[in-house]
Amino acid sequence: MHPDFVMIIVVATEEEYKIAKKRFIHNKIIKTGVGAINVINKLKNLNKKTRLFNFGYAGSNTISIGEEVTISNVELYHPNVEYKETTYRLSDNGTKCYTSCDFVTETDIAEPCVFDMELAFILALGFKSVKSIKIISDNLSLKQYEENIT
Repeated sequence: MHPDFVMIIVVATEEEYKIAKKRFIHNKIIKTGVGAINVINKLKNLNKKTRLFNFGYAGSNTISIGEEVTISNVELYHPNVEYKETTYRLSDNGTKCYTSCDFVTETDIAEPCVFDMELAFILALGFKSVKSIKIISDNLSLKQYEENIT
């Protein structure tokens, strides 16, 4: 992390909060809860110039469990609709993140990517400076997720 990047760490769950508290000891941490409504309720009143760093677990179609990835692009994941969602760009290099309203257990996407339930909603609120690292918790398996987050 670049030393000039003073930020607020945004996590969804208690497990992510515990990791972030040890790893980002000099930063404020906000725990939103999982999903769109929780993200909106926790972050809607923050100044949109606030620098945010979204950190936490995500599932992946092909990336190994335990690996950490930097997120490059983010969009909502709606596998049953044909229109193109807005794509948010966070960095030039990294892994694409699809934000879903549900736990993703299967996908037709072939390229390596991650699935979360918060990041696109954070960006849709209008924050101008957002970075993200995801820890792969599972390969589209709720059972793996539950086994690996503790």
